[in-house]
Amino acid sequence: MSRLLFGLLCLYPFLASGGEIGEAVGFHAPVKNDYQEPEQVGEQALTLPAFPDNADLIEFYAGPRASNHFFVDPKSLSAGTDGIVRFTLVIKTSGGATNINYEGIRCASREVRVYAAGNANGTWAVNHLTSWRPIENELINGYHAALNRDLFCPLGNPIRSAAEGLNALRRGKHPLVP
Repeated sequence: MSRLLFGLLCLYPFLASGGEIGEAVGFHAPVKNDYQEPEQVGEQALTLPAFPDNADLIEFYAGPRASNHFFVDPKSLSAGTDGIVRFTLVIKTSGGATNINYEGIRCASREVRVYAAGNANGTWAVNHLTSWRPIENELINGYHAALNRDLFCPLGNPIRSAAEGLNALRRGKHPLVP
């Protein structure tokens, strides 16, 4: 124990100056200090879209009891090769607040994930602690259920293209949904 403590005390001046242990003991191992988003199995790398423009937003119906207005930015909509539909969701509350998220829906498991939140200055804040959570069919503001069921995951399958999703948004419902 005393040898370990002595060794660490000898290395302290070197480490305090910004050196790395590998350099102190004579070998150079590659060191990566940048935070890396943990990859989900089979999931595409995260690429954030341009921040949405209010003039482009398409409103969708989230149910009879929804008190807010819900929009998707058509320029952000994508159907990934990993089975995930990604989009920017804009929620405008009845009190005047606006929430903006870049999200994904995994149709096969009926789950949603928030990748990033929009800042008031028009930039994204990536959510590094994000995880997939089940989509619940809530009575009030069940917007994820509406997106999943009626627009982006008809009959449980993801849309095949952004154009297919845009068509569903403009119609108010995917053609395959009864």
